[in-house]
Amino acid sequence: MFRDRQEAGRKLIELEKLRLHQPVVLALPRGGVPVAAEVAKALKAPLDLIIVRKVDAPGNPELAIAAMVDGDPPDVVLNREIIEAYSLDDDALRVLIAKERPELERRRLAYRGTHPPLSIAGKTAIIVDDGVATGTTMKFAIRALKRRSPREIVVAVPVSPQDTVADLAREADRVVCLSQPGQFRALGYHYLSFPQLSDNEVIAAMDEAVQSRKAGGHRNQKRASGAARETTTLNRREK
Repeated sequence: MFRDRQEAGRKLIELEKLRLHQPVVLALPRGGVPVAAEVAKALKAPLDLIIVRKVDAPGNPELAIAAMVDGDPPDVVLNREIIEAYSLDDDALRVLIAKERPELERRRLAYRGTHPPLSIAGKTAIIVDDGVATGTTMKFAIRALKRRSPREIVVAVPVSPQDTVADLAREADRVVCLSQPGQFRALGYHYLSFPQLSDNEVIAAMDEAVQSRKAGGHRNQKRASGAARETTTLNRREK
């Protein structure tokens, strides 16, 4: 049981032990953002979003035939098994995908604005959520990120069923999951405080992360400048 999403993120500190190469933390909004923000702080890594919009099967919102993942351009990941089960041809598939594009764009503009996604090429992409039930959205995210040439993909979540963790382990390079209860219920049962997050809360959390990263960059520049001045002074003394 976690007190809230922030505590769950702080408990994912064991990610530090993995010696990750140039980690970039990617949050699945909305619930994954507070968790990912704590992970990014602990790892001193940049924080970004990975926005996934599922495309439901006709008449069945429980099944996803595809998903669009925010990018430039967006990645479309297909669930071939479900597509074949519904006998969907290319034209029908294009129509269903096009219907979900406006919502993906709305979320992209709301959460990210004009900022492009951070590059993960050659880096470690850490996908973070507040928990995973079926793993469908996470799988779509993993498959889309594989096209962006990361060094490795790590899934980091506080809680998930054992069978879902096993499924994700076949998709990602590594999976870190703190709690794998034998009887998994809705995510909210595993938190003492589990409020629904608004778009504004996501935006505020991301703005704070950006400002923190900028402040860290300024501090590093000052340290580097100070070190350079000290070296110059020493050199003068030696002369």
